[in-house]
Amino acid sequence: MTINRLGFDHFFKEAFSAYDEKEYQMGRVALEHKRMYRIWTDKGEMLCEVSGKFSFDASSREDFPAVGDWVVIKERADEKRGTIHAVLPRKSKFSRKAAGVNTEEQIVAANVDTIFLVNSLNEDLNLRRLERYLLLTWESGAAPVIVLTKADLCENPEKKLAEVETVAMGVPVISISVMEEKGIELLKPFLEPGETIALFGSSGVGKSTLTNYLLGADKQRVQEIRSDDKGKHTTTHRELILLPDGAILIDNPGMRELQLWESESGLSESFTDIEQAAHDCRFRDCTHDNEPGCAVLRLIEEGSISAARLNSYKKLLKELAYLDRKQNKRAQAEERKRWKKLSAGAKNKRI
Repeated sequence: MTINRLGFDHFFKEAFSAYDEKEYQMGRVALEHKRMYRIWTDKGEMLCEVSGKFSFDASSREDFPAVGDWVVIKERADEKRGTIHAVLPRKSKFSRKAAGVNTEEQIVAANVDTIFLVNSLNEDLNLRRLERYLLLTWESGAAPVIVLTKADLCENPEKKLAEVETVAMGVPVISISVMEEKGIELLKPFLEPGETIALFGSSGVGKSTLTNYLLGADKQRVQEIRSDDKGKHTTTHRELILLPDGAILIDNPGMRELQLWESESGLSESFTDIEQAAHDCRFRDCTHDNEPGCAVLRLIEEGSISAARLNSYKKLLKELAYLDRKQNKRAQAEERKRWKKLSAGAKNKRI
C-alpha cells in the first residue's frame, strides 16, 4: 500500500509542502473510533489520535478528521501509534446537520470523487428522499451517480427508471442486479485506481451487497429486507475499503436522519427545472402558489413537473432558511467563545 495508490494527488502534495519535514508523514483516515483514528500510511496501518494543541484549536466538530481525510501525523514508534497534527484541505465533503437539537455539521465522508446514491427498485423507492441526497451530493463537490439495485425483483424496472429520471437532472442513472450480475459493468468507468467512491442510501437497499461484490469477498454483513419491504441496518460504521482494481470505496450506514447543511448551490443543481422555469414567471418574487402568469404552475398543468416536486422544493427552501437562521446564532456564540479564550490567554500571560 502506498499513499499515491490511496488518492494522494498533486492537490494534497501542494498542501503537505508546508509540513514537508522528516518527522511528519501523510496518512488517510480509514476509520474513526470516537476520537481515535485508524490511518493508512506508506508504512501500513496506524492507530492515531489528535494532539492536544489540535484539540484546543478546533472550534467545531468539522475541524476534526473524518473518514477520507488526509492528515499530517508524527509516529510514536515506541508505542506503534501516531499523533495527528493537522487535517489537509478537503477537495470535497459530504455533510449533513448532525442529529439532535444542536446546529452542528457532521462530515460523513471527505475527499470523495464520486457518490453512488443507491436506491432499490422496490416499494422503498422514494423520489423525495432521492432529491435530498442529490442536493447534498451537489453541495459536497463530488459527482453523483444514481444506482438502482435489485432490478431482478422489480416487475417494471423501466417505469421506475423513468420516474427517477424526472428528478435526476442529467445525473447518470444505472439499474443493476448483483444477484444476476447485470448492469454492474456500467459502474466500472467510475472505479478507476486512486478514485474514491462513497455509497449512500437507506438501509437495506443493497450497499453492502454491492460492496462485497466489488471487493470479491464477504466483508460487509448482509441481511434480508424486512417483510414490509423496508431495509435493515447492516453496516454499522463507515470505513475506507481498497478494491482489487485500485479504487477506494466508502460504504456508509443507512441514515435515519438526512438533514440539510449549507445546500443553497446544491438546491439549484437539483432543481434546475423549477428554477429555470421561474425566470419566465410574470412576477420576479413569484412564490408559485396561485399568482397569475406563473411559469412553474403552467408546467405542472402540462405535466412537465409534478406538484409533489414543487412541494419538495418549497419544503427544502424553508428548511435551508431555518438552518441559516440557526447557523447565524451559532456563529455569534462561537465568536464570543473565541474572544473569551483569547482574553483568558492574554490574562494568563500578564500574570
